Amino acid sequence: MPLTALGAKLMTKHFKEVERLRKIVEAFPKITITVLGDLVADEFVFGEISRVSREAPVLILKHRERTVVPGGGANAVNNLADLGVNVLPVGAIGDDEPGRMLLKFFRHKRIPVSGVLKDKSYTTVTKTRILAGMSHNSRQQVVRVDREPENPPNQHLTRELFLAAREYLRASDALLVSDYGYGSATPAIVSALRQAGRRRVVLVPLILDSRYRLLEYSGATAATPNEPEVEAVLGMRIGQDWQKLTQAGKQVMDRMKLQSLLITRGRDGMVAFDQNHAPVDIPIFGSDEVTDVTGAGDTVIAAFSAALAAGATTEEAAQLANYAGGIVVMKRGTATVSREELLRAIEQAPPATRPH
Repeated sequence: MPLTALGAKLMTKHFKEVERLRKIVEAFPKITITVLGDLVADEFVFGEISRVSREAPVLILKHRERTVVPGGGANAVNNLADLGVNVLPVGAIGDDEPGRMLLKFFRHKRIPVSGVLKDKSYTTVTKTRILAGMSHNSRQQVVRVDREPENPPNQHLTRELFLAAREYLRASDALLVSDYGYGSATPAIVSALRQAGRRRVVLVPLILDSRYRLLEYSGATAATPNEPEVEAVLGMRIGQDWQKLTQAGKQVMDRMKLQSLLITRGRDGMVAFDQNHAPVDIPIFGSDEVTDVTGAGDTVIAAFSAALAAGATTEEAAQLANYAGGIVVMKRGTATVSREELLRAIEQAPPATRPH
């Protein structure tokens, strides 16, 4: 085939791919997703470096500002909302300031909060990052302090979480499960929801992000672990070995009976697995000199879930998740990607893959 004809064919292919991705993103406001997750408050405290303390060899920071934003499962909720998706969060918070701030944040964005259950016996998971720097200079994280509940949600609260999720799912196109190990999203709750869902004619897709117990979930449609999480659950080291990576992906797919699997690999991009197609290796979108990876996994699963719920194939959903991940890691702190940013990224560069 002559080069000009080949070039024209490639341009037509890219145009069709871009047009298809654009239509998927434009459909986001028509879909509803329930998020069952561990709701986290991400607190950022910034101090300007003043001097070295005489009490100990540490910096003294002059407090400048404090922000609290949704993290963990709450960050996935926030990302879905900014992508234009109708999102219904279900999770537990404490009767404390971080919990109240999460509720206020959701209400400000008109996100329904009837599934966000406040309990006096529970503590809102709060991750405080202390950032130091000089004025007008970059901010460097120097320490992180985590405040966690001493016990997971009690039996009554767990039952209430199940009931809230079951009610929301009746009006949802997908269920996103964000399990950070704090007890609001567990294999037991998800299993009960699956049993209840079997009474429906069609089960909604279930997309999973589980930090520590990926293989304990059965019946999930898709999962979005990062490479270290896959290595941990399989007890193996993948490195840069493509064959090991594809074997690991197939093993997870088979053991969990998944339809789709997305393994994120940091600056090496991500690999999409589908039960009916060969794995697709997707290079990172944008620069690999990232600014901040905080919460990037929440952005990825939000975009991936929204796309699947809107009718995307595994590869299309992975491409959109890759765009979203590439955008958000260039932002500081726990951030989100808007639908407009995603559409601009699609227009900026056609979806890419690496051959193997």
